[in-house]
Amino acid sequence: MQKRQLGATGPVVSAIGLGCMGMSNAYGPADRAESIATIHAAIDGGVTLLDTGDFYGQGHNELLVREAIQGRRDEVQLSVKFGGMRDADGSFVGIDTRPVAVANFLAYSLQRLGTDHVDIYRPARLDPSVPIEDTVGAIAEQIEKGRVRHIGLSEVGPETIRRAHAVHPIADLQIEYGLFSRGIEEEILQTTRELGISITAYGVLSRGLISATPPTRYAPGDFRGHTPRFQGDNLAHNIGLVEKLNEIAAGKGVTVAQLAIAWVAARGEDLVPLVGTTKRARLTEAIGAVDVTFTEQELQEIEAVVPVGAVAGTRYATAQMALLDSER
Repeated sequence: MQKRQLGATGPVVSAIGLGCMGMSNAYGPADRAESIATIHAAIDGGVTLLDTGDFYGQGHNELLVREAIQGRRDEVQLSVKFGGMRDADGSFVGIDTRPVAVANFLAYSLQRLGTDHVDIYRPARLDPSVPIEDTVGAIAEQIEKGRVRHIGLSEVGPETIRRAHAVHPIADLQIEYGLFSRGIEEEILQTTRELGISITAYGVLSRGLISATPPTRYAPGDFRGHTPRFQGDNLAHNIGLVEKLNEIAAGKGVTVAQLAIAWVAARGEDLVPLVGTTKRARLTEAIGAVDVTFTEQELQEIEAVVPVGAVAGTRYATAQMALLDSER
């Protein structure tokens, strides 16, 4: 497995990371045993970066990760998002990144994960009522106490990135980026590169849309059923784009998912794709993307098929888009 360093001072991680959110029913029911087996297979395959959040399944995901890494904690780096608040039915009810909340959320995460430290700790979203300096400063205090190793950010824009980095070095910005989500190229990527901050990119497959068989029906609880890119004419248009990418992938002898993952990795050594999967077969496919390379002509061909702005529909519903500092 190839390695990449997160930021100028961050950890060295595998060139691809495993996103664990889907293992807690974000896309409908997930098989617990297969999810744990997938994490085991990831570690066996050299994947060291595991991404989770304390609000994924209201703590379910952290408990599942704990079970999966038991006896193998020193083989992985845990990236944990905090601050998202849900009620008992799973509805998102807000964000809280006050310093006192940082200490509280971290204490619960350490307990659920069965560890004495988190490798990368990051607020899931910008809390509009709390200066980012206060949040980052609170995480820095946890670094001094040995409970956190590095600080990350998630879905924030250039100004917030600069303010956060001025308080404490930021290892990476976790944000959606891929062939279907190119927004960071306008200004955010320039900012992170100027400051020596890496990108851990989620949504590289646009939540399963970039696949040999894009989903058209959704199980209860699958949030894609309410996402614009998966609705009506938008979905039909986007599947058309995937079909064109499929043709390019077939000509190269790879799957369309491998093509999309490798495209992100090819954008720079400061990018690490996060692939969310709950099945070992998909994981094996994703790991295979690490060895895929492109000629300049191939990159031009791919981007001609899916130019910036070609995708129909926003990446989240309107209410969720309004919460993203990265979209302001």
